[in-house]
Amino acid sequence: MSFPNNPLPTLRLTLFTLLLLLTGCVGVPFDHPKTDSEFLPADPNTPIGRASVDWLAEHPGESGFIGLPKGTSALGARLRLMEVAERSIDAQYFILKGDRAGALFVTKMLRAADRGVRVRLLVDDVFSSGIDRGLTLLDSHPNVEVRLFNPLSRQSFKYWSYLWTFDRANRRMHNKSFTVDGAMSIVGGRNIGEEYFELKESVMFEDYEVLAIGPVVKDIGAGFDKFWNSELAVPIAAFEVKYDPADLDLARDYIREKAAEGEHGIYSQAVNSTLLRDIREGRVEPVVAQAEMVTDSPDKLLNEVGNRELATLAIEIGQRLRAAEREILIITPYFIPKDSGVELIESILAKGVRVIIVTNSLASTNHVAVHSAYSKYRKRLLEAGAEMYEIRSDFIGKDVDWGHKPEGVTLHSKASVFDRKTIFVGSLNFDPRSILINTEMGLFIETPEKADLFAQRLLDDLPRITWKVELDEKGKLRWTYDWKDEHLVVYKEPQSTWGRRFMSGFYGILPIEDQL
Repeated sequence: MSFPNNPLPTLRLTLFTLLLLLTGCVGVPFDHPKTDSEFLPADPNTPIGRASVDWLAEHPGESGFIGLPKGTSALGARLRLMEVAERSIDAQYFILKGDRAGALFVTKMLRAADRGVRVRLLVDDVFSSGIDRGLTLLDSHPNVEVRLFNPLSRQSFKYWSYLWTFDRANRRMHNKSFTVDGAMSIVGGRNIGEEYFELKESVMFEDYEVLAIGPVVKDIGAGFDKFWNSELAVPIAAFEVKYDPADLDLARDYIREKAAEGEHGIYSQAVNSTLLRDIREGRVEPVVAQAEMVTDSPDKLLNEVGNRELATLAIEIGQRLRAAEREILIITPYFIPKDSGVELIESILAKGVRVIIVTNSLASTNHVAVHSAYSKYRKRLLEAGAEMYEIRSDFIGKDVDWGHKPEGVTLHSKASVFDRKTIFVGSLNFDPRSILINTEMGLFIETPEKADLFAQRLLDDLPRITWKVELDEKGKLRWTYDWKDEHLVVYKEPQSTWGRRFMSGFYGILPIEDQL
């Protein structure tokens, strides 16, 4: 084997070729022609619209909410609403997967479009991979428009583009909302994928959403419009993905097959869930409450990271934290308060306000790096008087309707309760990414009776579903579990493997906390 006498020309050529390949990734058709459109308000001539109009007449200025804690009901509510939709479907999601849940969701949209319903689907581009062809197929329907938010280039390997345009591509739309006929919405923590609806046998995501009716739906629609008409929302048609038009008919057949699978099929179980039956038969009625929808602006992603003036939702939550007088309950899968957040919580505790934090354990989290960053702040928070609980990886918090018991559980709910008067439900995690990097949205529901019940039920259940994190008499971290006949005290991350503990320590030495 021989080598060139001077390797520099060869090296320069290699680097130049690589540069050409990389720069080919930066081309995103943000200038592709598109037409702005707006939220369609409730129409009394449609069934859902009539329900909304009747609600507003009976409860002027107030909205109604039904909690969706179970994956079956959350999926079923979406499918059923799309079945009866007559005017519009607006869906905005951080992740849409091409699995069974995603296929049911999208094909229901297609069936609605066949009836003349206007469908607008807005999906963040980073983690919704491998579905360009399916989204293009859906977009080919004359009543459907699909847009990708802040997309990556398709001119070469997708994730080269992420690295090459990191400053822009790292900024993501984490919002999650679903609105039908301008009359009913679903808001909360779920994306569209099997794990979010408890369909996966390997893991169950413990999540929470609310079904809303009333004036807050119009605010949710206005928030959707801001992102839909943003310069960062690019029509999927701009990427010119090839597809066979005949596949559109195959997609139409998919939902018929799922509906015909019988009482044990996913579709049938979802639309006939216990909660949906109780709603239909009048055994469950919406909670009547004043509510405020707060969303970050898409402009947050067009400005430098760290511009706190554009962190609209985080600012609102911060104000409510400071205003609390009695108790704050925080439920979040990812908790990285940083020094500024710890100082805020310390000041709240110093006023005599009780602070309870519920998050994932190392064993239950789906992001070990996040847990690594969070673990740095535990001791300081406990010393200040915060109460901290971490989810057991083996608990099943509610009955599973799909006929299988998942192997593990991960907390994915994003909710808070302020002074047992206000419930927050939305997309925001208590971490730097949600606060400063991505956009988020959520609802503040003013309902003292239900807020008190929500908080008390969770606190009553914590001994069963969590490890309590404490400091022993020597100031050392320990985890305790005390439920019925089981009494455990451990001094290392409970239920975690050696590999997870090693990776947590490894991530802890990397300068990545601001990206988590």
